[in-house]
Amino acid sequence: MARLLLIEDDLTIRTPLIRALRERGHAVAAASTAMAGLRDALEDRPDLVVLDLGLPDLDGRELLRMLRAVSSVPVIVATARDDETEIVRVLDAGADDYVVKPFTAAQLDARARAVLRRGPSGADAQEPALVVGGLRVDPRARQVTLDGVTVELTPREFDLLHHLAGRPGQVVTKRELLTEVWQIPYGGADKTVDVHLSWLRRKLGENAQQPRYLHTVRGVGVRLEAPAAQP
Repeated sequence: MARLLLIEDDLTIRTPLIRALRERGHAVAAASTAMAGLRDALEDRPDLVVLDLGLPDLDGRELLRMLRAVSSVPVIVATARDDETEIVRVLDAGADDYVVKPFTAAQLDARARAVLRRGPSGADAQEPALVVGGLRVDPRARQVTLDGVTVELTPREFDLLHHLAGRPGQVVTKRELLTEVWQIPYGGADKTVDVHLSWLRRKLGENAQQPRYLHTVRGVGVRLEAPAAQP
């Protein structure tokens, strides 16, 4: 059973969604305002947050930024807009996934289960830390350090880096990343990968023009390698 927090102000959406998610085996709590949702997320420590962007007291993206500053809880954003600009904004603000309104409880349930599957598993608990140059990725603690300094990552960023660190020097395609990290089929979601790679680069202190660890192979994918290994 997963503990979900639904932050949604529309009662006509919130009530049936809570009922349907509970029928699917989840424990569901709900908040109708951003500040109540932030309080509940910090006090109750849910497994996953479903966040509506159109809240009455605060823009949902601002709440997402506030939440990301103090918590790594996975967040699925619910948005009424399906254009690329909106999707990139919510991913860049720290969302792990998104659903476009109107959506069904079955769709949200499937996305929630996919996000939660990316959490620590039995296999992760036995896997040793991966070291690439000064980068250390510890799947047991779900912690990353760079030259001995802790790098704060969201759950999705950690999964992305962990996947790449397990294949040092190899070019990993976007198709593989979407399938293995996001667990969604390839097609029309390139920006999802691009946004997370851009955010990950910033946290590693580099950019696409001056890469140290993350190297884009145009038209193919991305390669992670230690700076000393570069020609």
